[in-house]
Amino acid sequence: MNMSETTRRPCEDGHGTLPPCAPLAVPYVPFQQTGSQTYSQQDALANGTLFPGLNLPFQINTAAATPAQTGALELQALSFVLTELGLYLDTHPDDKEAFDLFREYTKLAREGRRRYEAVYGPLTLMGTADQDRYTWINDPWPWEYRQEGGNR
Repeated sequence: MNMSETTRRPCEDGHGTLPPCAPLAVPYVPFQQTGSQTYSQQDALANGTLFPGLNLPFQINTAAATPAQTGALELQALSFVLTELGLYLDTHPDDKEAFDLFREYTKLAREGRRRYEAVYGPLTLMGTADQDRYTWINDPWPWEYRQEGGNR
């Protein structure tokens, strides 16, 4: 089959698979529909997308060794989902269900960040502004906590 035959055929949404009508050299992005099905925030991070219809192969190790790493991974997953929902809402601003989900995940992310920083300290430099003194350089860093919950 030559290239002109490939480009004339309609390209169906393969629900996450690269269809034969989209050669690797030609970008293929399925069109998102209003009210698209979504993954949970952990599944979204593991799959590299919030939307199952956009799921192309992507792998990440979501197993964390310490409570600090587990908490950070949960916040990363929430942040990822918020970014995905924000991008979706940029093109579908009238999708009330997606906006409600965006608000719900924003609330979860704020609360999760508050709990995480109360135990492990600020996640970003700006987080030190909410404290009595500058603590950004204080040890231990989250990845230096032991599994048992004790420091280094």
